[in-house]
Amino acid sequence: MAESKNSSYFKPFLFGAIAGCSAAAIIMPIDTLKVRIQIQSESLGLGVLNMLQKEGLRGFYSGLGSALLRQLTYTTTRLGIFRIITDSVKKQQQRDLTFFEKVGASSLAGFIGALVGNPTDVCLIRFQADQSLPIEERRNYKNAFEALTRIYREEGLIAFWKGSMPTVTRAVAITIGQLTTYDQIKQMSMQFKDSKNETAFDRIMASCGAGIISSIISLPFDNVKTKLQKMKSLPDGSMPYQGVIDCFIKSIQREKLVGLWVGLLVYFSRVAPQSIMILLIQDFLHQKYGKN
Repeated sequence: MAESKNSSYFKPFLFGAIAGCSAAAIIMPIDTLKVRIQIQSESLGLGVLNMLQKEGLRGFYSGLGSALLRQLTYTTTRLGIFRIITDSVKKQQQRDLTFFEKVGASSLAGFIGALVGNPTDVCLIRFQADQSLPIEERRNYKNAFEALTRIYREEGLIAFWKGSMPTVTRAVAITIGQLTTYDQIKQMSMQFKDSKNETAFDRIMASCGAGIISSIISLPFDNVKTKLQKMKSLPDGSMPYQGVIDCFIKSIQREKLVGLWVGLLVYFSRVAPQSIMILLIQDFLHQKYGKN
């Protein structure tokens, strides 16, 4: 009994890790392109159109180790926590969560996941942004573990949570957009058809809806998060941004309000398929191996 109970708590995190890493490996080139577009909006940087020519295909997979490590921390945590909450309510109260209960559960899951995954997120952003910097300003990390070590040694422990406020807010927004929307659309689709059995169509439609909503509400925070995490001190020793609010204000002054949604098409083309893959893979694993 104890082994079965422990397994029921372990599996949501395991399935979340598998789903997150699988999606990250496939979506990595689009994610790198998204980061470059955001950086290009605040400086000359590396032209996106020249990226393939100058860096080759390998450039699109810069920081893949950090991306997978991020999935093992951030995505694993948030998917696992949300699934445990929803499964517990279904098992103990024999009902589905209400919409607002789903919002609360996904908010908590996103909040904790962001705090756990922020150090690896910092590494990923820096890997993806490195080639866009002048040669003398590049960090040239060899791998994710060397990046974690150097950040700690050169900048201190607090550097791992640079930009953590927009990271947490983005994580809450994207988790609500993904998990709450996915469950709600799927549930509404089944009710509309008066069916208790969900189909592949229900899951795909719910995943697309989740991708659209999470993209729109989370992109401004993702934009600010990218700029805060990749910034380096200016020649006079000051930092380009003094914090989240300062970054928002300067970004709007420089790029106008619409600049917060720069790269929306690319961002959507990353978030939507990633949402579909993560949610479908996770659902498949739970249905196939979730029950003891």
